[in-house]
Amino acid sequence: MRPSTSTIAVIAVLIALAFAPLYLGAYPLTLLGRVLALSIAAIGVSVVWGRTGILSLGQGLFFGLGGYALAMHLKLVATAKGELPDFMLYNGVEKLPWFWVPFASAPFTLAMVLILPAAAAGLVAWLMFRRRITGVYVSIITQALLLAFVTWLNGSQGLTSGTNGITDYQTFLGTNLRGPDVAHGLYWVTLLFVALALGGTAALLRTPFGAILTAIRDNENRTRFLGFNPAAFKIAAFMLGGLLAGVSGALYTLHLGTISPAMIGTAFSIELVVWVALGGRASLIGAAAGLVLGQLAKDRISSAAPDAWLYVMGALFVLVVLVMPQGVAGLIQNRRRPAPMAAPQNPVAQNPVTREVSDAV
Repeated sequence: MRPSTSTIAVIAVLIALAFAPLYLGAYPLTLLGRVLALSIAAIGVSVVWGRTGILSLGQGLFFGLGGYALAMHLKLVATAKGELPDFMLYNGVEKLPWFWVPFASAPFTLAMVLILPAAAAGLVAWLMFRRRITGVYVSIITQALLLAFVTWLNGSQGLTSGTNGITDYQTFLGTNLRGPDVAHGLYWVTLLFVALALGGTAALLRTPFGAILTAIRDNENRTRFLGFNPAAFKIAAFMLGGLLAGVSGALYTLHLGTISPAMIGTAFSIELVVWVALGGRASLIGAAAGLVLGQLAKDRISSAAPDAWLYVMGALFVLVVLVMPQGVAGLIQNRRRPAPMAAPQNPVAQNPVTREVSDAV
């Protein structure tokens, strides 16, 4: 069986990205590594929104949980044994808070990067979907929870360093993050996680689980009448999106060297949705590519004309909504799809009563 053209194109792009350290300078490579880390969160949005039909405007919550979990460990490693992190000393904290203590362990931290965002997403989804909350109310609730989390971070100066965020750490798993060759290694690790996220999620969505998510998106009531529990599948999809966002946040924290409330707020979550919509929310590759290209364009345009960037992003969003509701990936797929053949007219099918009964069956 010959691989499809799209599969060959994806493999070619991944190979080109794998050799990027050989032909990119230090800054472009660092920037590319950061946006590739963000693309993992975009894959999660594609699962939650594009495949399941749940528009979440609070993915920054799970992104931040993953980022802060790793940053807490890095900060403790950078602090002398028996002492407190500097921002705690400045704010009069005399004892390490209880929820910081386990993050001194690297295995515990790595587990929490996965478990904490997924568990938080599962709890939020369970509270919403067991009561059959849908539509715009999901968007409002997720955004409100994100705002509450950011407000708590900003107000907890002695516990989370507040608006300054957690920064000033140098080593991870014994590796100096400021070393000359670390940038290349971190880039390749990020690319590996992107490939795993794409391949693993695509394989999962090709199973009956993915088919049921599509059915829920298209007609949740009919899926329920067929004997499935939509809430359970929506919770699972939401947890997967949260897990991918958490991994993305941890990798982004390693690349950037800091994590702060400003990086995970509503602006980040909405921008994430815009790039996924532009690339194509129903396509994992389209969502990831839309974010990567959008972030690279943002860096170029905002550097050349800082005041113009917000207008450009707004215009792109309007363009997607009005002209390309399925994004670039959907536009390409529709052009490749052959025109449907005209079906022979069936007098029974033309009857609206018999057609309705047929659809119900």
